[in-house]
Amino acid sequence: MQWGPIDWAVHPAEANSTQSTVQVVAAIPARYASKRLPGKPLLEIAGVTLIERVYRQVERARGISETIVLTDDSRIADAVLGFGGRVLMTPGDLASGSDRVAYAARDWDSKVILNVQGDEPLIAPEVLSRLAKHLVENPDDDVATLAAPATPEDFDNPDVVKVVSDTNGRALYFSRAGIPYAHASRGGQLTRPQRGYQSQRHIGVYGYQRKALLEIAATPQTPLELAESLEQLRMLESGFSIRVLSVAKAWPGVDTIKDSRRVEAYLAEHGDPLAGRRATPTSRADS
Repeated sequence: MQWGPIDWAVHPAEANSTQSTVQVVAAIPARYASKRLPGKPLLEIAGVTLIERVYRQVERARGISETIVLTDDSRIADAVLGFGGRVLMTPGDLASGSDRVAYAARDWDSKVILNVQGDEPLIAPEVLSRLAKHLVENPDDDVATLAAPATPEDFDNPDVVKVVSDTNGRALYFSRAGIPYAHASRGGQLTRPQRGYQSQRHIGVYGYQRKALLEIAATPQTPLELAESLEQLRMLESGFSIRVLSVAKAWPGVDTIKDSRRVEAYLAEHGDPLAGRRATPTSRADS
């Protein structure tokens, strides 16, 4: 897959909106014990740890009052403190990133909370600003998230979650399967706009109204959540609404060493906002 310059398709009025009086916290859950890539937050990409790259992108977003890393590992905490970031230690037995954010949010006064994945070093600050602004201006939306057009490779890849929404942009279902099913008479996979619809891939960044987040975390896991291993299905099964905001394309995340090399190549070609910075000794992943 070739990555060109990222066009975020964020309306200028959204990207340049004035600061809201509503407090918005962006939380970055970061665990050391990743199944596919242990120590992933401390992986260096062009000399800077993954967790610092995500943190710096979030810091640049308008309308966010505070950025904080939530972790259960002292090595990650030391790395965050080493680059001047804020960090909070959380228990190691929390089931998901959202549960980790909810644990911390019990003591926060913020009305809106963003959950930013710690493996998204190229996440656009403008997109986070848009997510925060939407929830501030639409307090009746429990949750908001992002989606981008799916490629043919995405459609049948169970590691890429697909989402279908109603005509008002509210999620109907998320699945690892290729959805919606495209009948042969409609031309096969809906990975190009057909009859007004194109398959969408979910981008796992969430914004919550704080009240909804705490209620979701207190809700037991649900059958569809367990079947697909997708925490957002717990929200839908339990009656919470999820607004899906569209962006032009997905950005590359990091799940493997190969992914990190691709991100390095992207930064080399398109420019690295953190060029010249180096990870501190305490922030290097164990060999």
